[in-house]
Amino acid sequence: MTVRSIHESMAQPCTSTAASTRDASAVPVTAAADKPAETEPDRQLITRIEHTLANYLARRIDDATAIHPVLAEAAGTLTEFVLGGGKRIRPTFAWWGWRGAGGDPHDVNVLQAVSALELVQASALVHDDLIDASDTRRGRPTLHVEFAGRHERHSWRGASQRFGAAAAILLGDLALAWADDMFNHAELSDGQRRRIRPVWAGMRTDMLGGQYLDSWCQASGADTVAAALRVNRFKTAAYTVERPLQLGAALAGAPRELVTAYRRFGVDIGTAFQLRDDLLGVFGDPQVTGKPVGDDLREGKRTVLMALAIQTARTRRRTAEAEVLTSALGDPELDAEGVDRVRNILCELGASAEVERYIEQLTKCGLAALASAEVAQPAAWKLAELALAATRRRH
Repeated sequence: MTVRSIHESMAQPCTSTAASTRDASAVPVTAAADKPAETEPDRQLITRIEHTLANYLARRIDDATAIHPVLAEAAGTLTEFVLGGGKRIRPTFAWWGWRGAGGDPHDVNVLQAVSALELVQASALVHDDLIDASDTRRGRPTLHVEFAGRHERHSWRGASQRFGAAAAILLGDLALAWADDMFNHAELSDGQRRRIRPVWAGMRTDMLGGQYLDSWCQASGADTVAAALRVNRFKTAAYTVERPLQLGAALAGAPRELVTAYRRFGVDIGTAFQLRDDLLGVFGDPQVTGKPVGDDLREGKRTVLMALAIQTARTRRRTAEAEVLTSALGDPELDAEGVDRVRNILCELGASAEVERYIEQLTKCGLAALASAEVAQPAAWKLAELALAATRRRH
């Protein structure tokens, strides 16, 4: 299957129409000397996001303490999870969406609103780890494993795994509730609230809908490229890049043309981001990614990478290879040797190289969409830099 035919499977040959009208090279992303100057608040963005999150979560732990110390302890574990790692990609894209539309870098209320996205991400990760039965995240036990371990160490009643699952469900829900609270309590104008409300609501539906589609694909065995791309579109692209950018634009009252360009950029870069994640799930270094290699295979993830390989094997009548691939998906006992077999087949069939080409094409299309709009500096440069970092990363 070619890159063009992959796009056609979603009936959108690169989401950006800007690719044919303006070259992505219009966005300066290579020479450090060309980089526009950033304000001090911009340069300290990640530190400011983490400081904002830490202060907010400390207040919410006080609320939990008033209910019961054991809830405060659990909320503390959630707080450690939120603050203990992550690249802060979603609030970063939202912030630069705001700045690209002319937003003030000193606005602490907007900073609070976009920082709430990190709690949405925490909710998604906690629930995703439970759904996928993942043991580790960022090199540490996942929350359901952590709480199952507490249950076992204290010799509490009932099944340890059930308690771990219950804790993860509730703490994931708590993270999402606190995200809403943090977002809604930011002191914004009436106009800002009116503009951002549908974006925030749409983002949550996209994320949860995409997660359900992912679970449905695994359960039903849907293994087409189109099905995998649709999961990527809603589970990852929408709430990782597209919606955060749209949120920043809405906060700034951006014109429709800029919002449209942001969303095209966001879908392309967000999809490429997930495709990179799919490759890392099979070919990545666990010491760098923080997750065991092959976990996506054991969990039965119907990724574009695997869908493309299976389809190619069937088209070429490579029955043995197709059987190895389909058998590996969802096999919890898949060992290192089995993962190596899958890797070799993915390379032999050209699937991994094809996904790399697809990532490159999506990145170019996304950058072209960004270049087609009037994006204020330094945001135009920064967004292009973030796009390259997200799609070429190794962790």
